[in-house]
Order: sequence, then C-alpha cells, then structure tokens
Amino acid sequence: MDALLTKTKPAVEKETQQKKKISGSEALLNSLVAEGVDIIFGYPGGAIMPVYDALYSYSDKLNHILVRHEQGAIHAAQGFARVSGRAGVVFATSGPGATNLVTGLADALIDSTPLVCITGQVFAHLLGTDAFQETDVINTTLPVTKWNVQVAEAKDIAPAVAKAFYIAKTGRPGPVLIDITKNAQNEMIDEVEYKKCEGIRTYKPNPVLQPAQVDRAAELINSAKRPYILAGQGILLSGATKELIAFSEKTGIPVACTLLGLGAFPTDHPNYVGYLGMHGNYGPNVNTNECDVLIGIGMRFDDRVTGNVSKYAKQAKVVHIDIDKAEIDKIIKTNAFIHADAKEALEALIQKCNAGKHTEWVDSFHKLNDIEYNKVIHRECNPSEKITMGEVISNLSSLSKGEAIVVTDVGQHQMVTSRYYKYKNPRTCVTSGGAGTMGFALPAALGAKLAKPQNQVIAVIGDGGYQMTVQELGTIMQYEIPVKILVLNNSFLGMVRQWQQLFHGKRYSFTEMTNPDFIKLAGAYNIKARKVEVREDLQSALQEMLDSKTSYFLEVVVGKEDNVFPMVPAGAGVADVLLEAPPC
Repeated sequence: MDALLTKTKPAVEKETQQKKKISGSEALLNSLVAEGVDIIFGYPGGAIMPVYDALYSYSDKLNHILVRHEQGAIHAAQGFARVSGRAGVVFATSGPGATNLVTGLADALIDSTPLVCITGQVFAHLLGTDAFQETDVINTTLPVTKWNVQVAEAKDIAPAVAKAFYIAKTGRPGPVLIDITKNAQNEMIDEVEYKKCEGIRTYKPNPVLQPAQVDRAAELINSAKRPYILAGQGILLSGATKELIAFSEKTGIPVACTLLGLGAFPTDHPNYVGYLGMHGNYGPNVNTNECDVLIGIGMRFDDRVTGNVSKYAKQAKVVHIDIDKAEIDKIIKTNAFIHADAKEALEALIQKCNAGKHTEWVDSFHKLNDIEYNKVIHRECNPSEKITMGEVISNLSSLSKGEAIVVTDVGQHQMVTSRYYKYKNPRTCVTSGGAGTMGFALPAALGAKLAKPQNQVIAVIGDGGYQMTVQELGTIMQYEIPVKILVLNNSFLGMVRQWQQLFHGKRYSFTEMTNPDFIKLAGAYNIKARKVEVREDLQSALQEMLDSKTSYFLEVVVGKEDNVFPMVPAGAGVADVLLEAPPC
C-alpha cells in the first residue's frame, strides 16, 4: 500500500500542475452559462474587448445581440426580462458606454425588473487618473441599481456574478451592475467549479409570512361591505395570477389593475372592473373613495394611482400586501399589512377569508364605467372625423384577441393602449411605468420577441418616442426579428400638448413635430411598411401586420389634437376625474 501511494503521488502533483488556466473573461462567460443565460444584449468597446474576444469562442452557448446603442441594449434586456421572468443580461464598455445604461437602470429599478449589467473598466492601476473613457461607474449607478460592485481581480469575477444573479432575481427584483477592470478580464486563473449564490448573510429577500398579519388583514376583509382590490405588478412577479383569481372568486371582491399590473387579472372576468390611475377607467377611480376596505397587492400607491393623497380613500381601511417593507406605510398609511410575497400572502388569505358576494358593489363599478363608455369610449371607437388612437387599439385588441404581447412607449398612446387593449394573459403588458422613459418600446419589443419567439409581439409607439431609439431598426434587420411596430402619428408630443391645451392656454411650446417619411425609413432597413390615413384601410392594415411572418411597420395617422380621457388633473383627487375637457 505504501508503495502504491508513493507511486501515485507524482501523478497527482502532475495533474494539479496541469489544472486548466482560463482568463477572467472566460470565467465571466462560464459563469453566465452556468446561470442559464443564453442571450446577451450588448455593444463592444475598448475596455470590454477581452470579454468580446473570449465571446468569439462561445457562439454555441451564448447568443449575443449587437444593438445600435447601449440604451437599446438595456431596454431590450428589460423587455426580455419582463416577459420571460428571467434576468436580462447586458454588456457595455466603460465611460460613455456605461453611462448610456443609466436611464435603463433607473427604469428597471423603479419597475422591479431583474437585470445583470456587465461593464468594462480601465486597468486597475489607471483608476482615478481620468484615463481615456474612465468614468466612476460605481458611484454613477449607485442610486439606480439594487446592488453594484467593481471587480479588479479575475478570481473575484465568478463570485460577483453569482451574487449579482441572486440579488437581481430574489425579493423585489431589480438591476445590478458589475464593473470589471481590463486587467481582471485578461488575468489568467485556475478554472474552478462555479457555485451559484444561495444566500447572503446581510440580505434577506424573502420575508417570513407572519400569521398575525394575515389574521388582521382577513378580519378587515371579512367585515367589509365594499371591499376593493388594487392589483399591481407584484402579482405578476410572484406568479400569483391564479391565486388572485381564486381569492376574488371566493370573496366576490372586485379587482382593478395598475398600469404595470395589467394582465394580472383577466379583463374578461366578471369581477374585473378596469384600469386604475390618472387616465384609468371612471369606475375604479371614483369608487376608490367609496370603498370601505382597500386592498393593495404588489403595488406602490404611486402618485399616478393616488392623485392628491390628502383626498385619497379617506373613508377606507387600508390593507397593503408587498414584499418590499419600504413600500408599506410609505405613502398611504395602513390599518393592516402583510409583508410577504404576494402569492404566499394570497394563499393564506384564501384560507382565512370568508366566501361571499358583493354583487351590488361590483355592479356600481360597471354602472360608472357605462357613463365613461357613453361619454368617452363610444366616441373614441366610433369617431366621425379623423382616426383616433382608441379606435386603432380597440381594433388591434379584437383582431389579436387580447393575446399578444404589447409593448408600449410613453405618452398618449401608452394610456390609450392601457385603456383599450383587453389583456387576457400575464406578462403580456410591457411598458415603462415609474420612470416614463420615451424610447423604451422599440428595443424592449425586440427583447420581448427574442424571449418569446412563439408569441405575437407588437410595439405601440408615438411618433416622438419612436425617433428616440429608431436606430434599433438596424438590430431588427440584422437578426431578422419579426416584431411588429405600430406608430400612432399625430405629429405632436401628444401628452405634453394635451397638458398645454388644458392647463396652459393652448400655448403649444415646442411640442409640434416635423417628422421624416417613416415608410421610407422602414424601407431603408428592409422592413415591410404601410401607412394608413383613412378609416377604410385601418382594419385590413392591422390584419396584414398581424399576419406578417417578418417584421412589419405600420404608421397610422391620427387626430393631431385628440386628448386622452378620463383624466385626473394634477392636484386633484381620484374622484375628481374628468371625462371631457373643462370649458375654457
């Protein structure tokens, strides 16, 4: 036995000596593969060139999408993440490459979108010297990330990636950023087995459900005569759509959805009462100030939902369910709260809450919405003059049966789509909510399509926001991504113009736009295109767009000075919602 051990010792030493060496860049790419990443959105540059050089040999494992601008990369990753539930991954270089991600990071943070962004950085010995394309990315992105870190040694890359994915996807999701110096990318280290992160001592993303909190909430709900559920994106993030339906059906409680919560509850369900917020449906807004128990689930009570907080639901007991403790009592004071994942909380409430019906209360929403239909929707969908945005989206919803993934930009078209598209399925409404980022939709739509290639993906955009990231038509062309693009063109920055008309004496200060020939522009990118100016062509053009097997651009010219109603004016309470423009 001793002889055998003596004989094999040199062989063991030789094996140890021959342990494979890899670069920091390879360690990064191996880590991404181990995390299940298959698509990366990025743009190369000097400080991240070693990673791109290594990426050349990973084409069988990692599919890299070359965008036309780093902002396009991060919005594409957001679209990918929002429909797939996976973390979107972004590569960018140092300096301007990294700072071009800031808008998307801010957008992703407030909208709880999981992203892992990798930026290159100058050599470690040059940090702080104002070297070419050096920017302090860590301090620049600190306010707009859930977590960020700078890595200056190759051995620290894999642990940073593991921690990044864990933080991005757990608890309330959000964007993280890893800034890797060029020397760390080049440095050779021993290849070691990648270990996923399963916990961080100082980070507790999954709160333990407290039975006492559930009991208190159930007590208020069971005693309510006019209870009302506000469903937010937390329902979608936790995968709690079925639980929300079951809870509503057992208790008979009506449900309205926030902007980012659209799709969390089927629009054709009898307990669905509409879309909440500044341009939401009449019934959900008015009855906010009529309910006796208000139940917010996975939503933030942001200003677009509450209007003037001093006038918001003063008569109601408030129950708030959220995984982020910081959101509870931040804006609206609660009478009961459940600090937990929405799915877990709803499962517990289903057991604790009594079966019931609130037929008259639910009907009151529908009666109020009938008023809106007669004053607003009927006119929008059956106009006598120019094509309206509501008419376009109503037709789109019918033709696609409410089953498409619809990605909107920011502005009037966004509010109209939220009102008129009848979302039936979760994770099919993708928009920029909290940040309100113009230019979001086109890149986000291509990311969504790459995540769900079997789904119909339609980008609905205004003529203003479209031109902010129009260069991503090049990405669509290069990778032959069959996304559908619908531009509602009113030759204005429509939402700003609406406020100028209603509250600034029609002083249209720098909101009218002289636009290019969008059809020729699409043609330059080999994208099939059509323009509609008369109502008789609208239905066939929409159907042609939906039937197309390739990317398709459709421009619909709509009324230049059409407005979006209902509307809760700034400083007003939600019950003060306007159904038409006030008299001059």
